[in-house]
Amino acid sequence: MSSDSAPLVVASGRGLYCPPGDFYIDPQRPVQTAVITHAHGDHLRDGSARYILARPGLRIARMRLGRRADVTAVEYGAPVRIGETTVSLHPAGHILGSAQVRIEHGGRVWVVSGDYKRQPDPTCAPFTPLECDVFVSEATFALPVYRWPETAEVIEDIVRWWRFNRERRVASVLFCYALGKAQRVLAELASFTSEPVHVHDTVEALVQVYREAGVTMVPTLRAQSTRTADYAGALVVAPPSTAGTRWMQRFGRYSSGFCSGWMRLRGSRRRQSFDRGFVISDHADWHALLRTFRETGARRILLHHGHTDTLTRLLRERGVDVDALETAHGALP
Repeated sequence: MSSDSAPLVVASGRGLYCPPGDFYIDPQRPVQTAVITHAHGDHLRDGSARYILARPGLRIARMRLGRRADVTAVEYGAPVRIGETTVSLHPAGHILGSAQVRIEHGGRVWVVSGDYKRQPDPTCAPFTPLECDVFVSEATFALPVYRWPETAEVIEDIVRWWRFNRERRVASVLFCYALGKAQRVLAELASFTSEPVHVHDTVEALVQVYREAGVTMVPTLRAQSTRTADYAGALVVAPPSTAGTRWMQRFGRYSSGFCSGWMRLRGSRRRQSFDRGFVISDHADWHALLRTFRETGARRILLHHGHTDTLTRLLRERGVDVDALETAHGALP
């Protein structure tokens, strides 16, 4: 294969690798140069010699990596020379500081999406479609059944659930991933209420980072009290890892809810024993994936990180040049 047709990104044992740039994107193991799409734990791991990421995500990365890590923060859209390539980071709309990685080399442009969504989100910059020759896309929810409702409708449903439980003097415990999802829900709630929401310490630490970034959210209180009466009728936002732990005993009687794209399937809620499921995802749904592929104008699509089979078959039936990349990433829905 000639150098001008060799792939700019390949799957490797350490993650997605760019040979002409000699860097990895969201590597699973320590490498010399890591370009990071966002700070979720399955994408940002410690141990690499050098990290490059979008400036809005710097504060979160420092929390995860420590002050001694060699981290270079770049503005969205600013070109950076890495090896033989020119790299720039562009908004992905996933969480605060999330980015797509645009790689230019030899007159060709490849874009690695990272995790992304197309729904509006008051907590982060919206996804920017980028024209490219090859688009490497996540496929976390790449099945036709996954189609997201309007976020405002879901938040209104959460408020109704909270008020119903408050009338019964029952706490409403809403499980959300601590980084991204929790802050998005707290920001969306600000359009419906100014009442304070109790949050787990891990959520609160990241809420403060978002507030410092200028994101408006409802008032929050650390869920520090152990008095059951203090939570009667309250809304509590906590990470899913707290479900079933002793920490939950402080709330006495409570109703549980979970915010996730997986809640689109009723069976998922039943298997995880939540009273309510609220469909809010920070990933693209089926229609958003197809829309994005059209808008990039990419001649070739590479899929990874999810349900690649169904989407691959559909795109091939439509005459699209598409393949799946085998990577080791998990997903936060």
